[in-house]
Amino acid sequence: MSAPANAATSLRARLSRQFALQTLLGLSLVCGAVYLVIALTLAGRQDDMLLKKRTAVERLLKEGQEVHDIPGIKHLMSDFLAGHDDLSLVVRQQNHAAVFEKDNPKRLESMSKRLSFPVQLPQELGGAGQAELIYDVSKDESLLSRLWWTLLTAALVGTFAVSATGFVLVKRGLAPLNALARRTSELDASRLDQRLDATGQPEEVQSLLLQFNALLDRLQMAYQQMEAFNADVAHELNNPLSILIGSCEVALRRPRTAAELHDTLASNLEELRRIATIVADMLFLSHAERGTPARRSLPMSLADLAAEVADYYDVVLEEADLRVEILGDARAAVDTGLVRRAVSNLLSNACRYATPGSLIEVRIARSDVRHVSIGVHNDGPAILAEHLPRLFDRFYRVDPSRTNADRNHGLGLSIVAAIARMHGGTATATSSENGTYICFTLEDPGASDGKDAATSRTSRRVS
Repeated sequence: MSAPANAATSLRARLSRQFALQTLLGLSLVCGAVYLVIALTLAGRQDDMLLKKRTAVERLLKEGQEVHDIPGIKHLMSDFLAGHDDLSLVVRQQNHAAVFEKDNPKRLESMSKRLSFPVQLPQELGGAGQAELIYDVSKDESLLSRLWWTLLTAALVGTFAVSATGFVLVKRGLAPLNALARRTSELDASRLDQRLDATGQPEEVQSLLLQFNALLDRLQMAYQQMEAFNADVAHELNNPLSILIGSCEVALRRPRTAAELHDTLASNLEELRRIATIVADMLFLSHAERGTPARRSLPMSLADLAAEVADYYDVVLEEADLRVEILGDARAAVDTGLVRRAVSNLLSNACRYATPGSLIEVRIARSDVRHVSIGVHNDGPAILAEHLPRLFDRFYRVDPSRTNADRNHGLGLSIVAAIARMHGGTATATSSENGTYICFTLEDPGASDGKDAATSRTSRRVS
């Protein structure tokens, strides 16, 4: 069943059929035009010939006025028709009596062209009469018939010849696509570094090759990210699982007291909670990537929301000798829980890398009528530009040694970017010697009327 479908949708067969149909149509139009011109020319020639013969008959009858009898007129007309086998003439008096009649009774009426006209006869024959010229067009019709079949045969033979040539040309023209298909079939996941060469290819194919190579670039990047992601997941889960297995093995080697087993279970519980956190974050990112939208609440103050989050970091800020200040405000309809989680992840990230004794700024602003931005700035070591595009990748850490991996599993900024996408926004990061600023934007559909477009310049010192 698949073969006929493939043949029906074959580009080569489709182009060949269309080329054959266009050729047949073109040749048919040309042959039809030739036939029509010749037919009209013959018809015109026949009419001209009849008019000339009429003039000749009228002249002969006028010049032969001295002939007063029918035999004499018949003699004149017979001499006039000598050598014209395809021409007949009938001359009648007013009483319809035949003065001269030469006609072919075997001639078909459909093959005759007639021309009637009045003539002047001798007074002895009534004076006025009627003449009729009859032209046998059978020879012309035979010529047109032969011409018709000749043109039809030429159109069919020409169509076949041109179509056969067109089929070969189409096959040669599609050869680059066939070669491209063969080279594409050689690609697989283990050879994604290969690219298709567009050198010498037709212009129409080059654009396709460029798009295909760009697709391969994206696939290679996605495949590498997937491999790195799988390795990171295995690494993140392997550490706590190894700790759990080792702890259980040590606890089972000899009898333990209730206090020792309690300590072992407490330690294992921390690792299990870490695994559960990683799994929960992975599930959240999976739902976000499937396009789960944010559940928006009524418009609220984002500065108040940020202040609530900052209050939870009092102890952490005090231990790290850090202060938090909230700059600006905007009201927006957002998913309160998700935005609170995103701000918490940014503050947690800033607390880890901020210079002790410095100020962490939470900046809130309305970037345009429909979007608000929330960002956190901290003073600390600059992040190299090569790391900035990947800060929001899963399990990506600037520090390759995975310092503090027990507290930071590398999904915080990925969750921030996912929350921004769920709100129709994006996440960005900039870093310089003046500090690092990580920001995400949120779409606020309720602000389309332009209200609250201005950003408050007030600041709030949290701690």
